[in-house]
Amino acid sequence: MVMLNSFSPQQINSILLWYLVQHSLSSFSKLVQHYGSVAAAVQPEHLLTWSDVRIHANHLQRAKEYLSPTGQLTFEQCLNQLQQQCDFVLTLDDADYPNQLHPYANKPPILFGQGNAQALLQAQIAIVGSRKASPHGRQVAYDFAYYLSEQGFFINSGLAHGIDEAAHQGALQHQRTIAVMGTGLDSTYPSAHHSLRQQIVESGGAVITEFLPHTKPLQQHFPRRNRIVSGLSLGVLVVEAALKSGSLITANEAANQGKMVFAIPGHIYSEYHQGCHQLIREGAVLVDHPEQIIEDLALPTHWQTQQHTKDAVEQHSTLPPHLISLYQNLDWIGQDLDLLSQRYPAPISEITSQLMELELLGLCIQQGGRYLRCRPIH
Repeated sequence: MVMLNSFSPQQINSILLWYLVQHSLSSFSKLVQHYGSVAAAVQPEHLLTWSDVRIHANHLQRAKEYLSPTGQLTFEQCLNQLQQQCDFVLTLDDADYPNQLHPYANKPPILFGQGNAQALLQAQIAIVGSRKASPHGRQVAYDFAYYLSEQGFFINSGLAHGIDEAAHQGALQHQRTIAVMGTGLDSTYPSAHHSLRQQIVESGGAVITEFLPHTKPLQQHFPRRNRIVSGLSLGVLVVEAALKSGSLITANEAANQGKMVFAIPGHIYSEYHQGCHQLIREGAVLVDHPEQIIEDLALPTHWQTQQHTKDAVEQHSTLPPHLISLYQNLDWIGQDLDLLSQRYPAPISEITSQLMELELLGLCIQQGGRYLRCRPIH
């Protein structure tokens, strides 16, 4: 595994602020807003004025402790661990930070990852469900993941027992899966999935977390990571869920984010399916075949005409270097030229020229004045 050689100053500042506020999204946001930038918030002269901002007393104490030699040494050890454990670190200012997370106020300000960072930019569908899944539920999760990954989607899930595990295994058959963890990269939870995690990393997928090393698998971390699972994905499929299942949190996050929620129906007397039936009553889309998900997402993708474009896909499996940055700024929903020009600092004439090249390569399509990706890079 190739680990990071070094962090940029901007990444170190983001890691430091995240470290000092102990993963607190609200404190991170308040401090950046108050001081104008991440870099300004962690300047030594500003650390002693954090009390001007309404944040937790623990964070004020950690800021003071950091200024001591012992505090600096402890943070250096954290950085060294991250360098050893990470293949990539993505902050909000990094070009490879997933565009699909940017619209959300509660987006993680930093992602630590192993594997292929480019996987995060591909079209994803989340498959979630019960940890105590039935054999039938595990088979359904595996089959749907197998089919959807064969069609080009990356399958996103949480590396848990049950439905998550089966979904990862199905998608691994086509080397397209992403795991979002509720711990730091230095541990695997559950520990029995260490081998599964390694397979994901080695097969061109990614394992990511917002948590720093030594973060334990606390109960509250798993509902929190679900917003990342849903945020990265075009839609969320719930395969099996009891009424109090954590996967319903993921479904609710997805609905709040404006994503489509799909649910697999089951026996009306089965506790495994009560959560799915509740979601369907609340407006989730009932599905019994993975093709229905592709149709309902209404993506103008090559997935619906795969037999016609297979040769083109093979011919253009890699992007010309000068088009990579613009392609990474495109998403699967669509943006007009004004929005694209804000995200991609180049003259409009250059953007339109590159968009035309991407269209000719079959990688971009224009619909109603909006430009969007129309197939993944293999």
